[in-house]
Amino acid sequence: MTVLKILVGCKRVIDFAVKIRVNSARTAVETANIKHSLNPFDEIGVQEAINLREVLGKDKVSEIIALTCGPSKSQEQLRTALAMGADRAIHVETSEDQTLEPLNVAKIFKAIIEKENPNLVILGKQAIDDDSNQTGQMLAVDINEDNITVTREVDGGLETIRSKLPAIVTTDLRLNEPKFVTLPNIMKARKKPLTKFSLQDFNIDVTPRLEIISVTEPSTRQSGTRVDSVDDLISKLKSAGALE
Repeated sequence: MTVLKILVGCKRVIDFAVKIRVNSARTAVETANIKHSLNPFDEIGVQEAINLREVLGKDKVSEIIALTCGPSKSQEQLRTALAMGADRAIHVETSEDQTLEPLNVAKIFKAIIEKENPNLVILGKQAIDDDSNQTGQMLAVDINEDNITVTREVDGGLETIRSKLPAIVTTDLRLNEPKFVTLPNIMKARKKPLTKFSLQDFNIDVTPRLEIISVTEPSTRQSGTRVDSVDDLISKLKSAGALE
């Protein structure tokens, strides 16, 4: 089996436990003074890379690299990945107001892949901020070399696929349970190497191709009504015009 060099995507997103609010301009969700964390799908991707090393051994997984593209604060999420067990990190830094669409992210990842030459790339299936589920597919290419076997969920069961390396794999929520990051590992992560790049280093056009017209919160859901019998239910549905 070919020795694996794994590149894992790590996106900074609003923490899943935070109640989302639309900003006053109605152009996006409010991000100022809001807790951010590592995208849960990406966290599972990092953990899967660690699991592969534990199962195959360090001689078969030579290096695990965490990669993110985003503002300077995105280093926090890279340090989380390093504390989980990644060996080093790469940060393609953008300005605070820079919006990266999935195609732009795929272009940046491709540039890093050409520089680092990993033979396995693991990305979260989607990010919980925009739920695009596009970057992995846009990045995927077919290059002949070795093989890898992966199992995925399909309607009615599981499907096992044998794919050639290099390969790009996206991770879903039920793949594993990320382990708790201990304080000693957090301290060790501060000493692990973190390389920074800018968009200008790769000469990539990240001009947005989509324009957000307006962002609004969903309408407030009306409270339900309790009924005592099926007859009452049918009567209320007829009154509401749901039944004739």
